[in-house]
Amino acid sequence: MNFRLPLLLCALLCLLIPADLFALEARGRVLRVEDGDSLFVQTLGKVRLLGIDAPEWKDGPRDDYYLKQGISQAQLRVVAKQARSYLAGLVMDQEILLKTEETRRDSYGRLLAYAYLKDGRLVNRMLIEKGLASTFRRYAFSLKKEFLKAEDRARKKGLGLWSTPKKRNR
Repeated sequence: MNFRLPLLLCALLCLLIPADLFALEARGRVLRVEDGDSLFVQTLGKVRLLGIDAPEWKDGPRDDYYLKQGISQAQLRVVAKQARSYLAGLVMDQEILLKTEETRRDSYGRLLAYAYLKDGRLVNRMLIEKGLASTFRRYAFSLKKEFLKAEDRARKKGLGLWSTPKKRNR
């Protein structure tokens, strides 16, 4: 039986399929926390926490979702600082495990990943549970339902983003 042909076809197929379609697991030490959902990890570079969105430091168009939820811009700036501080307390100078899904990079070239602490806790979900981030709704990802449930619990408890009373639009 000739094994060269199947091996050759397999090799060609691997060359044709973009590498970003394969999930990745990597470990790295966190050198910097950029904001509530972005890190800089040694040897891996910039990492965007997959499936979450923390408020930005400055007022901007990304606030629109939160403003529609009745959250003020002042509250968003407070939570942005809290999210960055909490994230830094969890991961700064720590080695974390990063796991990607099929799409490994965002349009800014950042690695999209779930971040796990040494004890196995999922950092992305922890930020949602504290109300310091919301579930990223624009794209599909495998833990979306789980993250939405965690966000719903944080809303019901009035944590972080969800701690201010909703303003009614008339």
